[in-house]
Amino acid sequence: MSYLLLALFGCMTGVTAVLFGFGGGFVVVPLLYRMLTASHGADDPIGQSAMHIAVATSTCVMIVNALIATAKHHRAGNLIRHYVWPLGGFIGLGAIVGAVAAMWASSEVIRYAFIAYLGVTILDCLFRRGFLTRADAVIPRRLGRTEVSAGGISIGAIATFLGVGGSVMTVPLLRRCGLNMSRATSMANPLSLPVAVAGTLTYMAMAGFTEFDLGQWFVGYVDLQAFAVLTLGSLVGIRLATPWIGRIPDGVHAWVYIGLLVIVMLGISIQ
Repeated sequence: MSYLLLALFGCMTGVTAVLFGFGGGFVVVPLLYRMLTASHGADDPIGQSAMHIAVATSTCVMIVNALIATAKHHRAGNLIRHYVWPLGGFIGLGAIVGAVAAMWASSEVIRYAFIAYLGVTILDCLFRRGFLTRADAVIPRRLGRTEVSAGGISIGAIATFLGVGGSVMTVPLLRRCGLNMSRATSMANPLSLPVAVAGTLTYMAMAGFTEFDLGQWFVGYVDLQAFAVLTLGSLVGIRLATPWIGRIPDGVHAWVYIGLLVIVMLGISIQ
C-alpha cells in the first residue's frame, strides 16, 4: 500500500471536509477500494472485504475531519443550531441501521449502491431547482418535522451504508432551505459526526461476526495503518483550506461541488 498516495489523498479529504463538508468518504472509499483490490487477490480475506474495509476506515477518518472542520466553522460563525439539532440525533439513529445493513451486504452490492447514489444525487442537483442558483433576498426556512425525523434517519442509514458522511444529502437539503453554499457545507460537518461515530463503532463490533481474520493492524474492518496516514494528511489539508472558508463565490461553490461528485463516481465505476 502506498503511504505517500494515502497521505496525498488524506490531504484532499481535509480540503473537501472544510470547503464542501464531505468529511472524507468520497475520497477515501474509492481510493482504499482500488488499493486493496489491487494489492490482495480475490481469495484473500482483505480482498474479499475490500469495500467493507474502505467504508469502515472512511467513517473512522471522518470523525477526525468532521470534528476539526466543525470547530473551524464554529469559529467562523457559520453554524446555525436549529439546522444541526435535533436532525443530528435522528441521523445517528439511522447510522446504526445503515452500518448493520452494510455488514450483511457484499462488497459489490455496496459498490454499485455507491455509484447509483452518486448518479441520482448529481442529476438531482443539476435538474431540481434550488441547488445551482439561490436568490439573494431569500429568507431561509426551518426544516419540517418529517425532514428532521424520517429524513434524518434516511440520511444516517444511507450515508453509513456507503461510508460517505451524509453531506451529499444534507447539503442539497439545506441549500433548498435557502442557505448559501458556505453555510450549507459548514453544517454538513457536525451532521456527519453521528454518522462517523455510529458507523465506526458498529463496523468494529459487527466484524466479530465474520469468519475473516484481517490481521493485527485491523480493529474490526478499520485499517489502522491507512487511518493513521490518511488522518495526518487530512490535518495538512484542513490547514490549507481554512483561509478559503466563506470566500468562494456561491455559484462556483455549487458547480465545483457537483464536479467533485462526478469525478468520484467515475473513479469508483471504472473496473
